[in-house]
Amino acid sequence: MIAIGLLLSGLTFPSSARAVDAAFKQFIASLWPEAQAAGVSRATFDRETRGLEPDYKLPDLILPGRPKTGAPSQAEFVQVPAAYVRETTIARLAREGQRLMQKHRAALDGIEKQFGVPATIVLAIWGRETDYGRYALQHDTLRVVATQAYVGRRKDQYRGEFILALKLLGEGVVTRKAFRSSWAGATGLTQFLPSEYYKHGVDLDGDARVDIWHSVPDALASAAKQLVNKGWQPGVRWAYEVRAPANVDCTMGVPEVQRPIGEWLRAGFVPVRGSRLSAAEQAQPASLLQPEGIYGPSFLTTKNYFVIKEYNFSDLYVLFVGHLADRMINPQPFATPWSASTQLRTRSVEAMQKHLTRIGLYKDKIDGKAGMLTRSALGAYQKSAGIKVDCWPSEAVLQSMSSAR
Repeated sequence: MIAIGLLLSGLTFPSSARAVDAAFKQFIASLWPEAQAAGVSRATFDRETRGLEPDYKLPDLILPGRPKTGAPSQAEFVQVPAAYVRETTIARLAREGQRLMQKHRAALDGIEKQFGVPATIVLAIWGRETDYGRYALQHDTLRVVATQAYVGRRKDQYRGEFILALKLLGEGVVTRKAFRSSWAGATGLTQFLPSEYYKHGVDLDGDARVDIWHSVPDALASAAKQLVNKGWQPGVRWAYEVRAPANVDCTMGVPEVQRPIGEWLRAGFVPVRGSRLSAAEQAQPASLLQPEGIYGPSFLTTKNYFVIKEYNFSDLYVLFVGHLADRMINPQPFATPWSASTQLRTRSVEAMQKHLTRIGLYKDKIDGKAGMLTRSALGAYQKSAGIKVDCWPSEAVLQSMSSAR
């Protein structure tokens, strides 16, 4: 309570900036018993936290007296699909992925044999996360997780990440200089939180250490193990692009509505480009995904789609990774082009979610992100309001909701 009071006073009155720093230092100091219990030495704790300051410019923070930060910085939720799954980017990364597949053939063969995850999938994750290691991560990991533990929206989670970040440094797993991350604290070639390093890290190159920052075999094997630990099914595709029937009910596009692929096909969904699915494939359960509502491509998504989604909880992220993996083998783009040209601002989607919650059509988070559940709820609202049902968050739907209040 003392720390929170100091934080409030420091953010309300600029002249009290030193009080904010004192509150942050007090918060960090209070974590020593937890760090000690996790095996962090006092010397490591003091050395790594000396001079540590919060970074209030990070997304996903809740700062008293200021608007929430974060959503505008998450491209997965504010870009239309064509902008996120950009063809020029996909084509470039696919070419590079093909080259790297040959360069790291031995390691990738070992990963496929040990974990049952295709080489193309782990390469695509690497390509999306850090552009195959070319993207320089901008943030000091320890500072990020400390700030998120202090004033983030997921304090409890990041409290644990901060302790484990100290543990990594204390064990000499990574140097502070190399310990760079995204704004959310994900680090290494394939973007792991500290806790994920300890859960899923693999030493594939045989040097008796797990190095996801410099060792490509270790990083890719660790990504594969994370997928396996989350339920990856060997031999199953991530999704199938299909053409939806003209009378498709887009409100069915939620994970809970799951049918064997063969049943979807009998209902009028057709695999693109004349693809023929085997009996085993048709027996697989799948959910409908229409990222742009009734516009743009449609997909039947398997269990593995949702496994990749646990790596990054975004439909567009999974589409990027899955499509990039496919493009390393087949150069063809999606059969159906993207058509949506605009995406509502986060605050407008939040307003929609609040209205949908009030009328009992939506029961998930109010986060301004137009994911599967939000799009389905929008379609249900459109049905009840007697307007065109397309499951897409447009200005017209927002105006309809405003006039209905």
